[in-house]
Amino acid sequence: MTISNIPGAAVDRAALTPQARRAIVVVLVGAILAFFDATVVNVSLKSLATDLGGTLDAIQWVVTVYLLVQAAVLPVTGWVARRVGRKRLYLGALLLFTLASVACAAAEGVGTLITARVAQGLGAGVMIPVGQMILVTAAGRDGMAKAMAAAGIPMVLTPVIGPTIGGLLLEYAGWQWIFLINAPIGAIGLVLAVRLLPRDERAESAEALDVLGLILVSAGMVGVTYGLSEAASRGLTDPKVLVTLCGGAILIAVFVAHSLRVRNPVLDLRLWRDRYFAAGTVSTLVIGAVTFGAMVLLPLYFQLNRHQDAAHTGLLMAPQGVGAAIAMGLSARLYERVGALTCLLGALVCCVATVPFMLLADDTPYWLLCLAMIARGLGIGLAAMPAMTAAMRDLTPSQIIDATPQLTVMQRVGGSIGTAAFVMILQRHLPGGIGLPGRGDAFAVTFGWVFAGSALALLPTGLLAVLERRSHKRPAVSAAAS
Repeated sequence: MTISNIPGAAVDRAALTPQARRAIVVVLVGAILAFFDATVVNVSLKSLATDLGGTLDAIQWVVTVYLLVQAAVLPVTGWVARRVGRKRLYLGALLLFTLASVACAAAEGVGTLITARVAQGLGAGVMIPVGQMILVTAAGRDGMAKAMAAAGIPMVLTPVIGPTIGGLLLEYAGWQWIFLINAPIGAIGLVLAVRLLPRDERAESAEALDVLGLILVSAGMVGVTYGLSEAASRGLTDPKVLVTLCGGAILIAVFVAHSLRVRNPVLDLRLWRDRYFAAGTVSTLVIGAVTFGAMVLLPLYFQLNRHQDAAHTGLLMAPQGVGAAIAMGLSARLYERVGALTCLLGALVCCVATVPFMLLADDTPYWLLCLAMIARGLGIGLAAMPAMTAAMRDLTPSQIIDATPQLTVMQRVGGSIGTAAFVMILQRHLPGGIGLPGRGDAFAVTFGWVFAGSALALLPTGLLAVLERRSHKRPAVSAAAS
């Protein structure tokens, strides 16, 4: 069987063009910064509270506001990209993020730090989807799998290595360097972006901004994101959680009805009529839930049950990053050969690799955990970015500008849902609550739910594979009939 006879295979598997390779280098710098800052701050909250004279509840907003601002700004990135051009918008976002990082390091109070984190979140929320737009456009359809695999490296690796690097910087350099380290990297990224990215073509025509739609979806996203983040610690029955979650969900429902009536909505939900986009987006949501939601469990297990500090916990999480890195190298080539079956294979590997964690005990050997983490990292790497690639396979460049923010939103919402759900399940089974040492069986039960989520991911990824196989067979049937 030749490659061209395999359902979903790319007929032309040419190497990435020099323009696409340059775009990958540039976009990786911004993505690393954005994803790194979403995780690295978590290990410094106690130090920040001590040095800045704030309570832990107030300092927690340093993390929360970064996520909320990203949720608010993601929906409008497509419209702004059409107005000002992708390169200019990316440069502006990276510059804002870099300057905001310096402002964070210079903060002398909690309020100032939170304000600077708002600017950081704004830059990060724009950089990620616009960077993916640049990548997909530069790579074209034939190189999309390779480009998206490269773009997924920071998404998968930074949650693993971020806390480790943050712990080391905190111990040997001080909390300011958690932010200052972004300055030289951001400066390098700006120089590379100016020199390597092609000039923006004439700005695409963009209709007047759908202000009402933007208000509805941004406020709804903030409500859902904040509600889910609070649900992890307060529980779903807390009045504050219920109000924000229900309010956010209602606003998003109103936005959906509104966007299907107006001619140029801020997010074009008509893309969901494309079966590949619909199946790929749902896959991204579920994979995001089981990926990012489960990432919070193992660090808690190492710290509560095995009494490891933050730095050692990060090192113990490294095998999952190794597995994901290996998968990122394989996923593009595998996608070119078997198409969306890659996503289904990744979901299957995730399911199998979760089984050892369902048997967790306080004395589970580290070598067994290491092997299971490598396998789980392989599954994540094989499933995550190929699902996004499959979702965009039949979209035009103009549609990709609308599709990228939606995929990013679904990935973030999925991660928030998974984190909230798994932490709440863990809290119910830990004696004395999450703040006290627990038993391995509490984590084993929670990973049973992770397994259920991984099994659920088989449905949309399997649908993607079936759709691709049918579309491959249809031209042959037509040809035979003629």
